[in-house]
Amino acid sequence: MGANIISVHPEGTDHLDRTLGLIRDQGCQAGVVFNPGTPLNWLDHVMNRIDLILIMSVNPGFGGQSFIPEALNKIRAVRQRIDAHVQAGGQPIRLEVDGGVKGSNIREIAQAGADTFVAGSAIFGQPDYKAVIDHMRTELAGVQK
Repeated sequence: MGANIISVHPEGTDHLDRTLGLIRDQGCQAGVVFNPGTPLNWLDHVMNRIDLILIMSVNPGFGGQSFIPEALNKIRAVRQRIDAHVQAGGQPIRLEVDGGVKGSNIREIAQAGADTFVAGSAIFGQPDYKAVIDHMRTELAGVQK
């Protein structure tokens, strides 16, 4: 995956397909971000234009929020869509989760289908960043696929 990824919230544009096309036309990879209350039907006609799907597992606005458990169902549903897309010959798509990700839940999030994780205050709110990251890696090593 390239280093330049631009992700958009579908509610932020009148023409999601066109926006994703413009991002890709500029040589960047394109992503779609889903807030907890945003329905997944936005994906119905754009899977061939995206490289990343980001599930927000908190309502955006500030760090330190708790993971919303219902996000696991959304992650599972997106993973099914991605797998079906790839099986039909489509490009691989990363599934990222942002919000409330920490050592105590990263394994469950990965088992639901996520492969990319954002952890802010879970790491930076602790005195030993390396220990937290090592713990997360240990948890991910135990994921059953």
